[in-house]
Amino acid sequence: MTDAATQTGLEDWDRRAAALDANDPLAGFRDWFDLPEGVIYLDGNSLGPLPKSMPGRLNHVINHEWRTDLIRSWNTAGWIDLPAKVGAKIGELIGAEPGSVIAADSTSTNLFKILSGALSLAPGRTKVISERLNFPTDLYMAEGVIGQLGQGHELVLVDSPDELPGTIDQDTAIVMLTHVNYRTGAMFDMAEVTRQAHEAGALTVWDLAHSAGAVPVDLAGAKADFAIGCGYKFLNGGPGAPAFLYVAPKHQEAFHQPLSGWMGHAAPFAFESHYRPADGVSRALCGTPPVLAMAALDEAMTIWTQVSMADVRAKSAEQCTFFIDVIEETCAGRGLSLLTPRESDQRGSQVSFAATDGGFAMMQCLISHGVIGDFRAPDILRFGITPLYTRYADLLDAARCLANILDSGEWDDPAFHRRAKVT
Repeated sequence: MTDAATQTGLEDWDRRAAALDANDPLAGFRDWFDLPEGVIYLDGNSLGPLPKSMPGRLNHVINHEWRTDLIRSWNTAGWIDLPAKVGAKIGELIGAEPGSVIAADSTSTNLFKILSGALSLAPGRTKVISERLNFPTDLYMAEGVIGQLGQGHELVLVDSPDELPGTIDQDTAIVMLTHVNYRTGAMFDMAEVTRQAHEAGALTVWDLAHSAGAVPVDLAGAKADFAIGCGYKFLNGGPGAPAFLYVAPKHQEAFHQPLSGWMGHAAPFAFESHYRPADGVSRALCGTPPVLAMAALDEAMTIWTQVSMADVRAKSAEQCTFFIDVIEETCAGRGLSLLTPRESDQRGSQVSFAATDGGFAMMQCLISHGVIGDFRAPDILRFGITPLYTRYADLLDAARCLANILDSGEWDDPAFHRRAKVT
């Protein structure tokens, strides 16, 4: 393009972004969040921002429930019921049957529980199937569970979703997949994959870390068996927020998880010397819930009673397409290639580009300019699209910033190549 043509193109994008923002039915929800001035935050798929109501809720829990009422708050403030209360709110968001979701522990711990319990429901079957590019902790936990079982079981990894149908067979115990891939944003058809697994007599375990609060999920409609997910990404529950797990009602009576802590007991305060699992999904609990973190997640979930996931999904699909188009126009010929599916029904709520060289440094340079996305090895620039607070103008400004640092070569400064513990 000539400079004049480039300027005209950018002015067209400006007008389009302004029109889309002016007609955005979700625009008001941006005020629910405490977003730093001068920052374009495109990393809500790693850590959601602070809801404005959160400090007040935590202040009340600390200074009234804890400071004043002390241990009485387990009853008077309902601390003991928080895992079920928060789980019910998440369950509504992910299309789960009532009483089938509990908030507890971390995603990894919950996956260990779920895999262990699910494998006990599939005697004689030896294979756990997943993607080679699944999130590593899912694969690590599967290896750990299988290692404890001794000889006979194996983790089978496919390199492409197209390989799944031919890999699921009569030896398959579990198909364990992340609904939306953390690297590319590609999304599985949950109902279809679950159907394929059930047809072979296998069970499904779905990781919803990049789905809950990002895309519509219908666990009951898909006939899913088990699911896990975290509370700190699109759910905005805070760093290290409690995770959640789902056990389909049809499996709850037979489901037994190995971490048989006292909170999963049928009568915790009877202090019996032998374990009796609680009824329903509560048997998936283990130890004492972290009240401050659980209260924070409970507060973060209040926004989902005010918003339609259909509206969130519609804006997400449009914003992802908008961002892809503007990046490919403003950054054409600069070594970026799209990893995220172009078709909106095949992706979650993120956009990922592979960089030919220097992806880590490019992201650090962007962050220095107030555009916060993240980097995933070996070469991925990843941008979370969070419709509750992201504006079209933000996406356009982020694309401009990326184009500028690529044109100037600023990203190649040695300072941007230095890696901290968290990348």
